[in-house]
Amino acid sequence: MNASQHIRRSRTVRVSAALLSAAALAACGGQQAGGTHHPPPTTSFTEQGVTVTLTVSDWHASAGTLSAVFTPEREGFHLYSTDLPPGGVEGVGRPTAMAVTGAVKADGRLAATAEVRSITVPGVETPLPVYPDGPVTTTLPVRADGDGDATVLIGYASCSIRDGCTIPVSDHPVHLRVTGDRATFGPH
Repeated sequence: MNASQHIRRSRTVRVSAALLSAAALAACGGQQAGGTHHPPPTTSFTEQGVTVTLTVSDWHASAGTLSAVFTPEREGFHLYSTDLPPGGVEGVGRPTAMAVTGAVKADGRLAATAEVRSITVPGVETPLPVYPDGPVTTTLPVRADGDGDATVLIGYASCSIRDGCTIPVSDHPVHLRVTGDRATFGPH
């Protein structure tokens, strides 16, 4: 083998080793050696024409983020803002809400990723704050008070300017269990 072939073969081996190492790191999600990866706990339910998918993420030292994606099943439906008063405006609408009770407490305010816009409804003088039609993601920072059971309470109402509103959902319970340094959804 001449020197040129040896250099080419050596370079090919080094490049192949680097690519295999990169692929192995990507497959492991860039974890540190010895770490274990658990997919974030997720659960969902559908009620009154909206599917709600809940996820616990970034759980470390008994704290994390609780996320809920509210997805209307029918096109043209929107959800009300998290800032809408609990009884609506002049009795119309219900806020998109997520609260926790039990072994988990809120560690901040509920926030939504969608921009709020105002709509007017016949018979209601005050404009109503709503999100654009379609899915809305909300997040709530949470902290555990030790091991135990918690309940996530979900509330919302979906409406369409053309098709009217669905019956509001209030305090739909979703069970959360905190043990050690994990939070999982499931029955109490």
